[in-house]
Amino acid sequence: MTDTTAPAPSVPDYPQTMGHPRPLWMLFMTEFWERFAFYGIRWALVLYIVAQFHGGDPTGEQPASRTYGAYLALVYASAIFGGYVADRILGYQRSILVGAAVMAAGLFAIAVPNQEVFEFGLATIIVGNGLFKPNISTMVGKLYGVADGRRDSGFTIFYMGINLGALIAPVLTEYLAKAVFGSDTMPSYKYVFIASGVGMLISLCWFWVGRRGLKGVGLPPVGGESLARVVYVFLGMVVAIPVMFLLLAAGANFLQWVLSILFVVLAILLLVEGIREGKVQRDRVIAMLIIFAFNVLFWMFFEQAGSSFTFLADKIVNRQMGDFVFPTAWFQSVNSLAIITLAPIIAWIWVRMGSRNPSIPRKFGLGLVFNGLAFLLLMVALSDMVSADGKIPFWTLFMVYVIQSVGELCLSPIGLSMVTKLAPLRLVGFGMGGWFLSTGIGNNLSGIFAGHVSGESGMTVASALSGYTFGFWSLMGAGVLLFLIAPLINRLMHGVK
Repeated sequence: MTDTTAPAPSVPDYPQTMGHPRPLWMLFMTEFWERFAFYGIRWALVLYIVAQFHGGDPTGEQPASRTYGAYLALVYASAIFGGYVADRILGYQRSILVGAAVMAAGLFAIAVPNQEVFEFGLATIIVGNGLFKPNISTMVGKLYGVADGRRDSGFTIFYMGINLGALIAPVLTEYLAKAVFGSDTMPSYKYVFIASGVGMLISLCWFWVGRRGLKGVGLPPVGGESLARVVYVFLGMVVAIPVMFLLLAAGANFLQWVLSILFVVLAILLLVEGIREGKVQRDRVIAMLIIFAFNVLFWMFFEQAGSSFTFLADKIVNRQMGDFVFPTAWFQSVNSLAIITLAPIIAWIWVRMGSRNPSIPRKFGLGLVFNGLAFLLLMVALSDMVSADGKIPFWTLFMVYVIQSVGELCLSPIGLSMVTKLAPLRLVGFGMGGWFLSTGIGNNLSGIFAGHVSGESGMTVASALSGYTFGFWSLMGAGVLLFLIAPLINRLMHGVK
């Protein structure tokens, strides 16, 4: 069969700042404020649901975890539609702007202390994020040529922007909720959500002002310049919000079936496009889909951070440090602090290794192994380090977040870069949507798994040990398997590094 892969589009001659195209730094700050908004509410969601809608009863932990997992899953799964809209209808720039505006509306809505309004607010965030999230990442890829050796380090820098926002958000929003507008025993969670909404508006304004520096990259497709398309997409989003609300209400188990069907449909569409472009592109799509499957498992266990790890920190970790009690919310910043500290080191290691740089599948394998080692530490702590009052040492959970962060750096920024290299050129945004859909499936499974860790009556040392032991063996087994099949995946990638 003749390879009909289309030539890569040319990249504008951008001014350079610190060795990278200048628009990278604009996208960095746009993502910084969007992640501030997203992570600003992350620490509070499950605690708020238990406190506000279950009267603080521990039996609310399981439904709270499942709601959180379903919300995260839909946030990422909606990216499949956002990628398609950007590819075919609006272009990337308009998609980002419309998505940011809708997300901000949802963040302000969840500040209303009513369960139906709260869930409609979550549904609104989901729909807006679907249009924003895949397209801001795709824009980063469009700043570099396919063969540009700076691409992976550019995505790692961009990933630092994500984590700077995520570092600051829990500290600031926890301070507002407890020290300014509430107390340790009665946090005012609505100010967490309002502050996050303000952050999203700043992200919107930052991109609006800075988009001119993109030199036309991400503008609407030819023939799609009409503002009527923006109106039609907005009306479609208004229709989509009740659909997301119903999916949240249907529960995590039903949602898992929906997400799995979506993934199968997406895989078929990408394969058809790959076959149309030739043998090389077909094989690259197959390699990408295999990596997506391992990505599901990674996020299923990594995303315990916002659910079961939050309850673990609140109930089973000894957070007393002299006269100071380490806030539960601050654990959400440990991951970001580790990413910011370690990202330049790991990016330097990849560059320094040169031709010995691990292949994409082996980097993913390392990500799974490090995630597994974090669960091994929890197994040891919950088996051998439990105090008389049923607590494990503070440092153990702190280091769990750090070890997981190493795994995340091996996998997540490389994954974003991988999609821009392996997806069919006409469907890069759609391929990015597939990456986020696989992440979404993992996130939904994370909520189901976290519900099992808490059990019917709330988390205990025994239930946590049982759940986290399963996590360790699952991750280590998958990591070893991926190392073993890495040569096959490399052949399917046809030279993509």
